[in-house]
Amino acid sequence: MEIAADRDTFLPEVNPWLIAVTVMLATFMEVLDTSVANVALPHIAGSLSAGVDESTWVLTSYLVSNAIVLPLTGWFSTLFGRKRFYIGCVILFTVSSFACGLAPSLPLLVIFRVIQGAGGGGLQPISQAILVDSFPREKQGMAMAVYGMGVVVAPTIGPTLGGWITDSFSWRWIFFLNVPIGVLSVIMTTLLIFDPPHIIRKTLKQGLKIDFIGLGLLTVGLGFLQIVLDKGERDDWFGSHFILLATIIGIGALIGTVWWELTTDQPVIDLRLFKDRNFVISTLMMYVLGVVLYGTTVLLPILLQTLMGYTAMQSGLVLLPGGAILILILPAVGWLLGRVEPRWLVVFGMVMAAVGLFQLSHFTLDVAMRTPVYDWMVSRAGVAFLFVPINVMAFYFVPKEKTNNATGLINLARNIGGSMGISFVTTMLDRRAQFHQDRLIGNFQPGNHDYLSALHNLEHLLTSRGMDAVHAMIQARAMLYGQLQRQAMMQSFVDNFWLMAMICLAVIPLMFLMKKIKPQKSSGMAAH
Repeated sequence: MEIAADRDTFLPEVNPWLIAVTVMLATFMEVLDTSVANVALPHIAGSLSAGVDESTWVLTSYLVSNAIVLPLTGWFSTLFGRKRFYIGCVILFTVSSFACGLAPSLPLLVIFRVIQGAGGGGLQPISQAILVDSFPREKQGMAMAVYGMGVVVAPTIGPTLGGWITDSFSWRWIFFLNVPIGVLSVIMTTLLIFDPPHIIRKTLKQGLKIDFIGLGLLTVGLGFLQIVLDKGERDDWFGSHFILLATIIGIGALIGTVWWELTTDQPVIDLRLFKDRNFVISTLMMYVLGVVLYGTTVLLPILLQTLMGYTAMQSGLVLLPGGAILILILPAVGWLLGRVEPRWLVVFGMVMAAVGLFQLSHFTLDVAMRTPVYDWMVSRAGVAFLFVPINVMAFYFVPKEKTNNATGLINLARNIGGSMGISFVTTMLDRRAQFHQDRLIGNFQPGNHDYLSALHNLEHLLTSRGMDAVHAMIQARAMLYGQLQRQAMMQSFVDNFWLMAMICLAVIPLMFLMKKIKPQKSSGMAAH
């Protein structure tokens, strides 16, 4: 595909690093909100007199509206202008965050979260598009590294920050915290960011048509898909008629969306971008990154809290060094992109992430605290080598006038990957724990010498402490069964970490299908 020679001719007069900081503010705030509310759900349910299961709509409603808006950002930018749309999204997100903090009931909180998710949906892709246009090609890797600090680090520290705010103040301050950041973002965006010449705004009077059919199909498809992913495990997946019906509707609507958007003259999302091999593979890699990043970020805190007795704050502290290593490595990755072909950085990152996850798959119930800290840091160091190079490869051959559409699609891929990753690991935890429990229970037989020896020792210990023989026998068996359940659950976690590592290794061959991208040390015409 030919790349326009003037791709780098528009550069803002403002220092582009100020622009990078500006867009990172809103991006960090929005990504943080996808995870920060998780730990506060019991507090929200108690405060608003709702059940914990009902309170999960606080998360689902946000994710559904967020997913719907993500691929539409290119179309909205054409209709309103990119800067206007971006400022509108920040204002909508900030005002709805304040309303969430004031919500007196769960239904109102869910409504405000839907609005908040709609505002947040436009922030990530537009931030990314602004960065691509604000930096010359040889500096875009470093710019994406700054952007990556917000997108990749926020999910890591979100649960820790949410737990600290909820314990120290109130769950409402999780939402109030967005207000000053949002106000600062609006002021800085107004002063520092301008639309480049290639952003051609079209109004409805100028012949821009609203693709009502495509918009409707996309809304139904992504909405039902997100509901299935969030509610499937709780409702036993296809054992629930609602989940089965929602799956059929969602898949049918998404298939209809693809067909309609490829045949209509003015599609609401530009699926023709997938004609570029690099963009297709990069989008798939971003999806895998979402699966691994969000799936493992859910796994480790559950492991630490349910099997090792860590508090929410302690488990958050285990994850924090991993976030710190991300922040330290991302700028180095941006620098390396000027010297090393991006796909080799992705290969290295996938291998390193797999190494860290394989180490996590060797955990036992008596592992020391420093071990998960170290292994988590290794896996997150690998993630640092993934986000920026994948984005650089994705946009390298995308024409500048299609950047807004491309950023919406690739961010949608990461978010859908994250939702699927979370659903997958939570389902696998239960299924594999049951499998291992059924396998281990075979050792609890009267003819098993080890079982009888352990049972006798426990009975002797309990009777020596004053318990009668009958109750000592019952208590000893209950204790051994509890230990069996913990062992089964630990092996389930081991299986999940091992599978995530294998996923990282399995996608490496895709890198050899990419069109070659030479490192850019100086500005000039892009390679093609």
